[in-house]
Amino acid sequence: MATRSEREKIDISRYILEHVPKEAEVSRIEYEGPILAVYAKKPEILVEQSSIIADIVNVLRKRIVIRSDPLVRLVEKEAERIVKEIILPEAEVTDINFDPSLGEIIIEAKKPGLIIGRNGLVLQEIIRRTRWRPHILRSPPLRSKIIVHMRHYLHSESKERERILRTVGERIFRPKTYEVGDLRITALGGVQEVGRSAFLVQTRESSVLLDCGINPGSSKPFKLFPRFDAPTFEIDSLDAVAISHAHLDHCGLVPFLYKYGYDGPVYCSAPTSNLMTLLQLDYLDVASKQGITPPYDQKDIRECVLHTIPLRYGVVTDIAPDIRLTLHNAGHILGSSVIHLHVGEGLHNIVYTGDYKYARTMLLEAAATDFPRVETVITESTYGSPRDIMPSRVEAEERLTSVINETLERKGKVLIPVPAVGRAQEIMLVIDGYMRRGLMTEAPVFIEGMISEATAIHTAYPEYLSREVRRSILYDGINPFQSDYFTIVEHPSVRQEIIDGKPCIIMATSGMLEGGPVIEYFKSLSEDERNTIIFVSYQINGTLGRRVQKRLPEVTMINSDGKMGVVKVRLQVESIGGFSGHSDRHQIINYITHLRPKPERVIVCHGERAKCLNIANFIESRLRIQTLVPAIMETFRLL
Repeated sequence: MATRSEREKIDISRYILEHVPKEAEVSRIEYEGPILAVYAKKPEILVEQSSIIADIVNVLRKRIVIRSDPLVRLVEKEAERIVKEIILPEAEVTDINFDPSLGEIIIEAKKPGLIIGRNGLVLQEIIRRTRWRPHILRSPPLRSKIIVHMRHYLHSESKERERILRTVGERIFRPKTYEVGDLRITALGGVQEVGRSAFLVQTRESSVLLDCGINPGSSKPFKLFPRFDAPTFEIDSLDAVAISHAHLDHCGLVPFLYKYGYDGPVYCSAPTSNLMTLLQLDYLDVASKQGITPPYDQKDIRECVLHTIPLRYGVVTDIAPDIRLTLHNAGHILGSSVIHLHVGEGLHNIVYTGDYKYARTMLLEAAATDFPRVETVITESTYGSPRDIMPSRVEAEERLTSVINETLERKGKVLIPVPAVGRAQEIMLVIDGYMRRGLMTEAPVFIEGMISEATAIHTAYPEYLSREVRRSILYDGINPFQSDYFTIVEHPSVRQEIIDGKPCIIMATSGMLEGGPVIEYFKSLSEDERNTIIFVSYQINGTLGRRVQKRLPEVTMINSDGKMGVVKVRLQVESIGGFSGHSDRHQIINYITHLRPKPERVIVCHGERAKCLNIANFIESRLRIQTLVPAIMETFRLL
């Protein structure tokens, strides 16, 4: 006897079959993650008559994609030959890949508009002759190794990917067991602290985890990871994980879930998917070098890749029977997202900001503030105290220029510890722009660590960057990340030459001096007072970066032989807060003030305890919105 879920799927399939042309030869209809896939032996007919599918979508209220039946697809080599025959050489195709799990042929070209053609005629020709659905991408100016590796892995595991998508789809569209209600949130991490962000959102029917990070400032497991020992958390009941952005304090523990049996999806933006994988792999590498046993291994990261479903900004997606998800720009780093959850049919709406910047920068646009509905907002408060007022971006740029010029003038070297993602690219844009205009002393800029790979990922997604950078890359053909001033350090053997060489600027990871190549530079440069270290990002309590930032005369560090040693700090220490990817106090308040519609409740997180409480009091008293500052493992009801 068929279950309710099976009966509903049969009804949906019957409706689709009744309303699509018979000559399309629909062979099967499958749930694939959050969408409904219609497989046809002649998919070009449905693509050409797209209005029919649009009408079906309006009735069923489900996202539908047309795929070709695997039996009618040409073998990949033959399909590639025909694609090259169809596409004009002027399009300058640089790469062709296949995704069998989606029936897509991924075509990268320097001039994608020539492939898309007028009225999509070229695309229709590709579908008709190869039975593969073309996915056209602009060739990135820089080639990303992680994107290439992830594509190859997804290709090699296409059968497993198909299984995952079907399983996820069946779970999303299962019949509801209960009426929608009892909406609860449990703070598993990232409350009254910075690090290990994790919020569990539950209804009677569903369970969704928002972020799953680690605390880089702690070495104690009890404070390093989210509190998965909370009574409300059951990994077997988890429907979905939504990741706001790729920093480890928000995504660093996702693979751990797969190690312990999670088989569900991870939702995030496409850039976040690539950056998240990059940073998780680096986390394992750093842990290995430090002799630390990490909580998961590369196999678990691969599982995370297989289960990740990338989403575009603004696309409403079913992720559970009673919850829909939409991602919006957060302005923090590439692909960072404000997460909007729509519970029930207009019953309640949650906006989880993750980390956000409510101001335009050289790299990104400001965080989105307009939503269809908002009742509850969960906001970060990293810079939430009355003292946390940052200089304007122009003032920060001028201060950076002044410090660099002064250091180079006294024949010193400038060391800038940067997170590989976001801050590094922002500082690169500033240095390139100011040197080209003659405002900053020209000097070699050495870039080491994951910065070059993270930058390549940035160039793969220009549509996520600021208007100016996007225009420069897409239309002017100028990639500011490939400036002649920049030299990529390809091998550690070159470091000593840089250290012994002429005055220069060194940008290296990590941003908090917690491992990475920046450590070697810091040890070598720290005792020379002509040199300067410039912090341009937040330094979490407990990190070496925070201790140096406090201008301690000496710090303890692990030597190359694994023993603790003392390093004297005689170089100049500068902190320039205006480059932060976080909002300062004024920007947080402005963001809450400009949210539309006005929220009924604000939950403050991701800040030291005093900062959380201070800005919560301000929001409640001045903006007259109910405000909460939860404690770790605290559960509270929204409905």
